[in-house]
Amino acid sequence: MKKYLYEEHSQPRPLVHVDGCSCGTCGKARPIDPRMQMMMPDNPDIGDGMEDPNLDLAYDPLFSSVLGTGVSRRDMLKMAGLSALGGMAGMGGMLSSSAFAADKKKFSKPFDPVVKIGYIPITDAAALLVAHEMGFFKKQGIESEPPTLIRGWSPLVEAFSSQRFNLTHMLIPVPIWTRYNNKFPVKITAWNHTNGSGIIVHKSSGISSPKDFGGKQFAVPYWYSIHNIISQKILREAGITPVVRPQNAKLAPNECNFLVLNPPDMPPALAARQIDGYCVAEPFNALGELKAGGQMLRFTGDVWKGHPCCVVIMHEDDAMDPARAAWAQGVHNAIVEAQIYLSNNKKAMAQMLSKDGKNYLPFPSEVVERAMLFYSPADYATPPAIKHPEWGQSRINFQGWPYPSATKYVTEELKKTLVGGDLGFLNNLTADFVAKDLVNYTYVKKALNANPTWKADPSVPQKGDPFVRTEVIEL
Repeated sequence: MKKYLYEEHSQPRPLVHVDGCSCGTCGKARPIDPRMQMMMPDNPDIGDGMEDPNLDLAYDPLFSSVLGTGVSRRDMLKMAGLSALGGMAGMGGMLSSSAFAADKKKFSKPFDPVVKIGYIPITDAAALLVAHEMGFFKKQGIESEPPTLIRGWSPLVEAFSSQRFNLTHMLIPVPIWTRYNNKFPVKITAWNHTNGSGIIVHKSSGISSPKDFGGKQFAVPYWYSIHNIISQKILREAGITPVVRPQNAKLAPNECNFLVLNPPDMPPALAARQIDGYCVAEPFNALGELKAGGQMLRFTGDVWKGHPCCVVIMHEDDAMDPARAAWAQGVHNAIVEAQIYLSNNKKAMAQMLSKDGKNYLPFPSEVVERAMLFYSPADYATPPAIKHPEWGQSRINFQGWPYPSATKYVTEELKKTLVGGDLGFLNNLTADFVAKDLVNYTYVKKALNANPTWKADPSVPQKGDPFVRTEVIEL
């Protein structure tokens, strides 16, 4: 069973400041993207989660049992002993280059052979959760603590950086940001899954295609996310300009306002019509469809075939120290075994992960099963959320190989994507360098070679070298 702290919401809860805010008063300041300063020079911080009186999230009882469980940033500060860092300037201060250097060769992080997992309650985390619950770590002779549920990405990043966890899943752009902007020694060591996300809009929003997003409010879970990258790419192609402004600011007919919300906040905000749509990982899309008046506009895996979303990350010392190699290999053997097991037992694992099972994901089995299994063109004909059935993708797939081609594509797309922070660190960063420097391929490749059935996953090329592919993106 997982561990968690209860955070019940009985009153409306406004958006809060998040890392990167430049208000100068909340202790999280750092330079913002100059494009945002140009668009909203008087108050550029709404897009970073600054409190907006027009977005009070009323927690309807309909959602309380599903969305009221988790660990807040305040809880993590207590749990991880981070209170002494409270006066530092946001994540940029917490992960300062003076504290960590990404290129240092001396392995100084204390080695803890017990696997400690932190996770967001999304299906992206399934492989790590299954590896623990089904005893795959134990099979490798590795002890693992019950995983800890975290409500949002910022507290998960903070907890990992403080060494509260030594294994977690993270949105693939996040380790690019943490390693090269904040000089924090992180390594991607595998993918958790592929696909598993979508764009949801409210049925009464008037949105039936991307060109209808003009004048609308749209949420993503984190600036550094596949969701932000893909959503903005789709809108730009449709002639819509992504902007970041206060929710009560006037928008041009061709502008869509982007904001960051934690995944559990999205369905209530959609149901209350405080936002018109969102892009996020499952099962919050399935929950939006079933409980928040939402409908799927497009599956992201139907835009980018077999795309990465969350990756497995480790501290660099754990991933690169030769003395820890046997342990790291065992960890990845367990993850790959869990991915293959998930692929072959999606319905049973959806039940196990749900609150009707082991309660790793605080959702009814109906929601988790939909998130992992409900996917066909007939089900999503209007609007056409699946335009490429010939790709043979599933709503979510599970395979661990971190294709360098995908890492390169993410790096290049980040440079074109509006975020709530300064992207200057990308200016001299090449995609080839990131693909070689950020990722350790050794452990997962050895684990995959020992388990050849991974090649059957639809995100893997079925001809030629399964470890090499050309990224397919069709909007």
